[in-house]
Amino acid sequence: MKKAAVLLADGFEEIEALTVVDLLRRARVYVDTISITEEYMVHGAHGINVQTEDLFDEVNFVEFDMVVLPGGMPGTTNLNEHSGVRRVVKDFAESGKYVAAICAAPSILGGLGLLKGKRAACYPSVEDKLPGAVIVKAPVVQDGNIITSRGMGTAIDFSLRLVEILMDRVKADELAESIVYLK
Repeated sequence: MKKAAVLLADGFEEIEALTVVDLLRRARVYVDTISITEEYMVHGAHGINVQTEDLFDEVNFVEFDMVVLPGGMPGTTNLNEHSGVRRVVKDFAESGKYVAAICAAPSILGGLGLLKGKRAACYPSVEDKLPGAVIVKAPVVQDGNIITSRGMGTAIDFSLRLVEILMDRVKADELAESIVYLK
């Protein structure tokens, strides 16, 4: 079974995080919601609190195929300030495991130098935080093992791409049809 780790920091963008969790679980991907705080309850940017399954220090990231970074503010800043998050993202990227980031979160990858020479999408106001990246104005961009997306309006496209990567295109198409997602 494929496994995805969704990292949650206080101030995360709820739609971006929970759409990923919901659609991956519907596709039968194992998803672990992981708090990077000292508490299992993480506070979304718009007042939606989420009870996570694990705390960051409880997780053996070697078991996962993908790490997902939702955007939002100050969620993205909080993720970026966590040295463990930066280490896991760098380890995943360098070992060929999937790293997915949406909205402002691709700026974390940019800060780690992981987007130099790669195509990437992000929220328009953080484009300057992706040094060396080729900015693409598409809903979702995959360049090798790095998947990026523009924002909450692209959360379903982003999530379906993650389903396609971890499962297959047929599963992603079936899921899109089952939720009446019309492109």
